[in-house]
Amino acid sequence: MTPEQFKSWRDEMGMTQSQAADALGVARGTILNYESGSRRDDGRPVAIPKTVALACAALRAGLAPIGE
Repeated sequence: MTPEQFKSWRDEMGMTQSQAADALGVARGTILNYESGSRRDDGRPVAIPKTVALACAALRAGLAPIGE
């Protein structure tokens, strides 16, 4: 998943960065890094983990963790 695809997913879901962070169980700063493709503090590249990409697909499909 590219940063552009991630931002497109968030926009399609109608989520703010904070809402996406809550839904994915990460910090808002992590969302910022995913969308920019680099770390805010030192500019190193950031890859979106496969697990996050799969979670995005699951949320798009309307799936939620068991117990929610």
